[in-house]
Amino acid sequence: MKNLLILGCGWVGEELARQLKKKGWNLWVTTRTEEKYHRLQSDGIFAFIHDFDRNLNLDLPVDVSFDAIVNSIPATQRNTEAEIEHRFSHVFNILCSLNYKKHIFLSSVGVYPDRDGNFDESFGDEGLMSAKLRLAEKKMMSLPYSSTFRLGGLFGKERIFGKYFQDKVVTIGDQPANFIHLDDVVGIIEQSLDINLPIGYYNLVAPEHPSKKEVILKSSQKYMYSYPSAFEPKDSFQKVVNSDKIINLLNYVFKYPSPLDF
Repeated sequence: MKNLLILGCGWVGEELARQLKKKGWNLWVTTRTEEKYHRLQSDGIFAFIHDFDRNLNLDLPVDVSFDAIVNSIPATQRNTEAEIEHRFSHVFNILCSLNYKKHIFLSSVGVYPDRDGNFDESFGDEGLMSAKLRLAEKKMMSLPYSSTFRLGGLFGKERIFGKYFQDKVVTIGDQPANFIHLDDVVGIIEQSLDINLPIGYYNLVAPEHPSKKEVILKSSQKYMYSYPSAFEPKDSFQKVVNSDKIINLLNYVFKYPSPLDF
């Protein structure tokens, strides 16, 4: 039976844990909330309450050798660089103490600059990339057996894009959608756990990029949310993130290739 540790069991981590549990994996996960701890424990998942900003040691109850670690500890624009350095130094030290065969760090396509262009993993202009995300990525990629998955905007289930723009003025409508459905994130991670994944960076984004205006209107209609009060194009850069690298590696077929179908 395979063993997986999920650090920071958020929205993606919880769904991944549930799917892999069904397939017979042993799951260990960390969370910061009592409510999620009890929910996961009741589902037969070994959960631990842990705050990586405060706690230096992760106290696993047994000496476990992990087939893989999925690391979903966030680095956000709300954090200062000092806070990110502090947090990921803790994560780094904990991972150095563990026995594992594969480490996947979940980052974001927000690492690429908000400007016109088609961006794939070969883009490396550090001066244009998000300094905060790159700080976290570099720290995690310095660990053995590590790869970074840069996720597009996450939607699916209760996360409906149009819901967030009800009766509001939308200024981003002309931008291409670099989104991915939760089911496809989980599907790609699952397949990646089953292969000898080459170390590197991988973009995870649906292959089709309709405008955000199209996605807002389609999802609002489909799920019966109010439309925006107006579309006033302002931030109209044409940033498209390409995910051909992971698609070709896995021969992955998207369940939701277009955000219009989320």
